[in-house]
Amino acid sequence: MMPVVSDNRLGWMLDQAVQDVPHARDAILFSADGLLIAHTSGLHRDNAEPLAAGLSASAALARRNSGFTDQGQRIWRQSIDEYDAGYRLLIAAGPGALLAVTAKPEVNLGDLTYRLQKLVQRVGQELTSPPRQDVGP
Repeated sequence: MMPVVSDNRLGWMLDQAVQDVPHARDAILFSADGLLIAHTSGLHRDNAEPLAAGLSASAALARRNSGFTDQGQRIWRQSIDEYDAGYRLLIAAGPGALLAVTAKPEVNLGDLTYRLQKLVQRVGQELTSPPRQDVGP
């Protein structure tokens, strides 16, 4: 089960990632069932929580429709949606975790996706807990 963090202790990682890419806006990290784990400082928690819930449904649809590719493994990794005001990227961030980022239309998507893949690696290390060694009586 993915730990749900209520103190936004990983928010600094998201802030750093969006600050490192010109025209990136905000980011949220959340569990696959839509519970907010972290958000950038420019996004208020009251706005981030419903986004996490809705985007978890988008990710579920993307995973469900991955058979459309009809070649090789059918594992969804990321989706990019384009809007008049920019982009929204939705990325699998490890077992049970998702990352969503918004960006202005001027963003370099190659730079942004590269930076987000690096962020996913770092976040995965932070969210993974080592198994307990002594669980007996």
